[in-house]
Amino acid sequence: MSPSQYKKRGKFLGRRYGVPPIIDFMPPDYAPFEEPGRKHPARGVLISSDQPTIVFLTVCTQDRQPWLAKQNVHDALKKIWLSTDTWIVGDYLLMPDHIHLFCAPRDLNVTLQRWVSYWKREFSCLHLPEAGEWLRNFWDTRLRRSENYTQKWNYVRENPVRAGLVKQPDDWPFQGRMNILPW
Repeated sequence: MSPSQYKKRGKFLGRRYGVPPIIDFMPPDYAPFEEPGRKHPARGVLISSDQPTIVFLTVCTQDRQPWLAKQNVHDALKKIWLSTDTWIVGDYLLMPDHIHLFCAPRDLNVTLQRWVSYWKREFSCLHLPEAGEWLRNFWDTRLRRSENYTQKWNYVRENPVRAGLVKQPDDWPFQGRMNILPW
């Protein structure tokens, strides 16, 4: 069955209809970018009781302006992330123009979108000197295996080295672990 047939039968449960996506209803050959008018992937994190929900998240600055890799920004983000109990942050790394972090839900009633919007808004309200604006959207990937966390974190840790900002990953000061996200 094609995606258009799913829509006609009312079984296409994408973001446009205000219903969280249910993987069981998606046809095996479904490709959201081939759908006319669709320019972004569907939002929402599938939360399963069968395994932990850990999300790899990337948030960029508006126009990739390099204002994140500063101590006052780092401290402010950590304080904001600690102040909310709806999602918890595991390992994270701030590059000059984007953030990579791993997070997990604590309150299943708060979506990832809502949590990210909250902390970006809280940060913006601080009006820190030289801090810019956030890009509206973000990229998220739900990890499916414990190996994914380790592989992604090792790749992320190398970002400052690849960018020529430090010689060793441990030399980058704008990274850390706020919580252990158990698999």
